[in-house]
Amino acid sequence: MQEEVYSDGVAEITVTGPIVRIDLMSLSPTERDARNNPKPVFRQRIVMPIDAFANAVELMQKAVNGLIESGAIRQTPAAPGDNVHTLGAGDAALVTGTRNTSPNFVS
Repeated sequence: MQEEVYSDGVAEITVTGPIVRIDLMSLSPTERDARNNPKPVFRQRIVMPIDAFANAVELMQKAVNGLIESGAIRQTPAAPGDNVHTLGAGDAALVTGTRNTSPNFVS
């Protein structure tokens, strides 16, 4: 049997050169913030090539569209002033030329 990982969400996505790192987080059962809400804590990282990330985003968007069409979730527009950025094909060019500094890769 394959191990499964539960995540309450994505904490951060970092693009370094041709590599994308997705940090998964869970809400802590013990740590609380000033408002007594559970703090998000790092759980695991997914590391993949940028083209695999783009394919994964496309697949997830298809899943979201299916959930919207079935009525399982509702799409809400972004509020004015929200810091929302949709990645486009040109965005990958912004990070080419940066060096991958992950300890998982040696030169």
